[in-house]
Amino acid sequence: MLSAPRTGLRWGLLGVLAFSFTVPFTRVAVENGAMSPLFIGSGRAVIAAMLAAVALTWTGQRLPRGVQWVRVAVVAGGVVVGFPLLTSYALTTVPASHGAVVIALLPAATAVMAVLRGHERPPLAFWVMAAVGAVAAVVFAAVHGGGLSGLHWSDLLLFGAVVAAAVGYAEGGLLARELGAWQTVSWALVLAAPLMTVLVVVSMSVQMPTGTAVEWSAFSYLAVVSMFLGFFAWYRGLAIGPMTHVSQIQLVQPVLTICWAALFLRELLTWSTILGGLAVVASAGIAVRVRLTPRARAARQCNA
Repeated sequence: MLSAPRTGLRWGLLGVLAFSFTVPFTRVAVENGAMSPLFIGSGRAVIAAMLAAVALTWTGQRLPRGVQWVRVAVVAGGVVVGFPLLTSYALTTVPASHGAVVIALLPAATAVMAVLRGHERPPLAFWVMAAVGAVAAVVFAAVHGGGLSGLHWSDLLLFGAVVAAAVGYAEGGLLARELGAWQTVSWALVLAAPLMTVLVVVSMSVQMPTGTAVEWSAFSYLAVVSMFLGFFAWYRGLAIGPMTHVSQIQLVQPVLTICWAALFLRELLTWSTILGGLAVVASAGIAVRVRLTPRARAARQCNA
C-alpha cells in the first residue's frame, strides 16, 4: 500500500496533468475573438456548476455548516471566479507560453499559503528547492517565450490569477479534509453559480458567443475538466498532503503547458526547451522528496 505522502503526490500529479491544458485551450477559445473572455471565464463555471449540482443531489451530500460556507466562498472566489476570469482576459493579448511564465510562480505561492493557512512547517531544504524550482520554471518559460519585455497589464492579471488560485488551493485542500475533495469544489461551484450566471447573461448581451468546433471543444474541456473533474484529483492530493510538498508538483505544469502549446498552437519547441523542462521537473522531484520535520508531521496530523 502506498504511503500517504506518495499517494497525495500521485493524485496531485493527475490534477496538474488535467490543469496543464487550461492555458493553451483558453488561448484557443479566445484567440479569434468569437467568444469573449467574460463568457469563457463565467460560462465554464456555470456548466461545471450544473454538473456539480447533479453530483451533489444524486449522492445526497450534506450541506456545509456554519463557517464552512465562508471557507467555501474563499475557494469559490479563488478558483471559480478569480483564476478563470483573470487568465481569460490576460490570454487575449499574450501567447500561452507567456502565460506559463507567470503561472510558474503558482507552486511557490501555494506553498506559502499552505504555511500561513495550514500551519505546515517544511524544513529549510524544502524552501531552497522550492525557490530553485520557481526560478527554474520562470527562466524556462521566459526563454521559451522569448524573454520578459517588461510588465504589461496582462502580467498583472496573471499575477492576480496566481494569488487567487493559491488562496483557493490552500483553503480547498484543508476543507477537502472535512467535506471531501470533489464535494469541496462542487459546493464552491454551486455557491458561485448565481454570480457567474449573471456574468454569462451580461457577456451574451454584449456579444453572442460563436466559434468553430475546435474552439467549442476547447471551451468544453475548460468547463468539464479544468473547472470540475481536475479538482477531484487536485484537492484529493492536497487533502492527503502535505500541501507544501504536493503544491510543488505544479512545477511541471509550465513544462506540460508549453509542450501542449507546441502541439496544439504550433509554438516553437527546441532542445533548450526540453533540457530546461527536465531541469524544472528535477527541481520538483527533489522538493517533494524533502521530508517533513517531526514538528511539521505532528501539526499535519492534528489538522487532518
